[in-house]
Amino acid sequence: MELIFLGTSSGTPTRQRNMSGLALRLRGARSWVLVDCAEGTQHRILRTPLSVMSLRAVFITHMHGDHCYGLPGLLASAGLLGRTEPLTIVGPPPLRAMIECIMQASELNLPFPLAWFTPDDLAAGPLLPEFSVDATPLSHRIPSWAYGFTEAAIERRLDTDKLRADAIPSSALWGEIQQGRDVVLPDGRAITARDYLLPPRRARRIVVGGDNDRPELLAASAQDADVLVHEATYTEEVLQKIGPGPQHSSAMRVAQFAAGAGVRNLVLTHFSPRYQDGGPLPLSLLEDEARAQYAGHLLLARDLDHYVLDRAGELRLAVE
Repeated sequence: MELIFLGTSSGTPTRQRNMSGLALRLRGARSWVLVDCAEGTQHRILRTPLSVMSLRAVFITHMHGDHCYGLPGLLASAGLLGRTEPLTIVGPPPLRAMIECIMQASELNLPFPLAWFTPDDLAAGPLLPEFSVDATPLSHRIPSWAYGFTEAAIERRLDTDKLRADAIPSSALWGEIQQGRDVVLPDGRAITARDYLLPPRRARRIVVGGDNDRPELLAASAQDADVLVHEATYTEEVLQKIGPGPQHSSAMRVAQFAAGAGVRNLVLTHFSPRYQDGGPLPLSLLEDEARAQYAGHLLLARDLDHYVLDRAGELRLAVE
């Protein structure tokens, strides 16, 4: 599984960081999904291997502008490029009304259909072939959700020792068996595929949170997650000065939760623009605060960071 960060700032962009956007896909796959779409997201996409033509679905965590104001432009660009494939959009109920209002006011006619869903609709069944997706309500000034992405199809490996022990010669039939298809051997024996497949590995899972001042709300969702992506807008010291009004998390609070939940890989993002490398409030303050609470694999996302989650659950930077 791959994660490509398209924006990691909160509220407003900086020279180094756009606002929220994250791409997910299976390793090497053409199709991909987008979580949040701030203004400027499509500019970031142009600097990646991704294309709006192969975008399968968009998931919006909440209706604040730094998470969704880029969606109308992205849809318009996809139309101008000649996209005809349907696009799934999941988000808070007001999202559809906002997009349809903009389309009407600007006379935007898309050459592809939009399939609309709310986070609550995800409980009804799978929307995507690559991932099963679930949603968890969070705590913010307006309704906000986290989305959990679990890979849906797990490849099965052949039990080659058993195949050889049962005198099933290596041939194209092995490939059929690996695909789960029963076969008949040249000698007339009927082979049941599942008898010659090893148990599947555990499905990988990534949880991406929207804005949220109570990380503990993700306790159930993060329980089996390989990666948690969560906002860490402030240090705890700054959060205490600002007060609870913005309803954001500090790096300390997210790290404390991740440690208690046993999260293996924690990626912090959505940093206040006040934190600048080389400035009076360097980004290292957030990192140091988180590392004091969390001993797992900690990463602070930067725009265009491209991570790979391998089958063993290790998260690493991709080799381009």
